[in-house]
Amino acid sequence: MKLFSILLASLLNVTSASAQDWRTASRDSAGLAPDPHKEKEAAVQVYAARTFAWRGYFSVHSWIATKEKNATEYTTYHVIGWRVNRGLEAVVIQHDIPDRYWYGAKPELLEDLRGEAAEKAIPQIDKLAKHYAYKNVYRAYPGPNSNTFISHIIRNVDELKVELPSNAIGKDWINQGDLVGWSESGTGVQVSLWGLLGFTVGLNEGVELNLLGLNFGIDFLRPALKLPLVGRVGMKDKAF
Repeated sequence: MKLFSILLASLLNVTSASAQDWRTASRDSAGLAPDPHKEKEAAVQVYAARTFAWRGYFSVHSWIATKEKNATEYTTYHVIGWRVNRGLEAVVIQHDIPDRYWYGAKPELLEDLRGEAAEKAIPQIDKLAKHYAYKNVYRAYPGPNSNTFISHIIRNVDELKVELPSNAIGKDWINQGDLVGWSESGTGVQVSLWGLLGFTVGLNEGVELNLLGLNFGIDFLRPALKLPLVGRVGMKDKAF
């Protein structure tokens, strides 16, 4: 009954967001990021929010925001699919509000690095984003898409230990379509056939099974179920 209630609440939230016009949907700050005029340390934050319109029933959109030491503004990194249809690069790197609502959907803060760890991660994130192999390619399903991009950065920046939610379709496309790789957190291994079929076993991830891009799993370290559509049900996730 509790699981059904969570699923229903999740779908109602998505329905509410989907009913909005993208031109008037909120793009305001969610108040999750520190004020760059007050926070002097470097910061790296990973976010995810339900995608806009009908896609929000199935998946989230993820992005990374960074702020260098003593900087007074944030740089955001993400992939936007419609840009490819207009002949533009999918990767967007710009100074922006780090914790914007994603067209009406409130973001969730997945990881928050500060200080020396963030300082070390920022140049790596920037380099990976600028040399991303799929900057001119976008496939909503099964990838490479916006979640593939953020997953690729997480996998290749040692300081980032987060894992994307189970409803982040595209996250299981490993690097450049590799069959085997380290899990996102770097605490396990993953086998994936172009994001369509595979499994992950890791200390942070627990056990995940990917069937046609839909993820089912169990986190044993912080007990929770991982489900498609809904995401995580149980204890809040935390980088190990």
